[in-house]
Amino acid sequence: MENQKTKEELNKEVVVRWFTHFWGETVDLSIVDEIASPGMLLKYSLHEPRNGREDIKAFMMDFRAAFPDLNFWGTADLIAEGDYVVGQWEGGGTHTGGAFSDFLAGSLPASTGKKMHFTGTTVLKVVDGKIVEEIGLDDGVTALTQLGLLKTI
Repeated sequence: MENQKTKEELNKEVVVRWFTHFWGETVDLSIVDEIASPGMLLKYSLHEPRNGREDIKAFMMDFRAAFPDLNFWGTADLIAEGDYVVGQWEGGGTHTGGAFSDFLAGSLPASTGKKMHFTGTTVLKVVDGKIVEEIGLDDGVTALTQLGLLKTI
């Protein structure tokens, strides 16, 4: 009898694909239709929450237009329990694209050339092979300071 993968192992595989193809160096937005639930919630402290596949795709297209070299990668083994997968990551990019107004703390004019590099932890809920929510806690203070949207004393 073959060893069957556990629910947690299968959920980790979904998250690895998401991190690689949505957040990784080369985006493939078809991954959204493939493994995001139709009403998926994407929520990070730097941005307004996004709901649904089209909203999530629009978010990433705008983010990558402003930061063409955007890239995030895992920094530790994923942890899974039940429907939840937790991942630690780091990443960032250089603002060489157009103006960007998606940060809650303010907007960037076109092509500032400023770099952001920061870390975070994300909790994803996976049900029946589809991501239903991705809620992340990121070091937004670092990113916003690097981009000049948050001033330090």
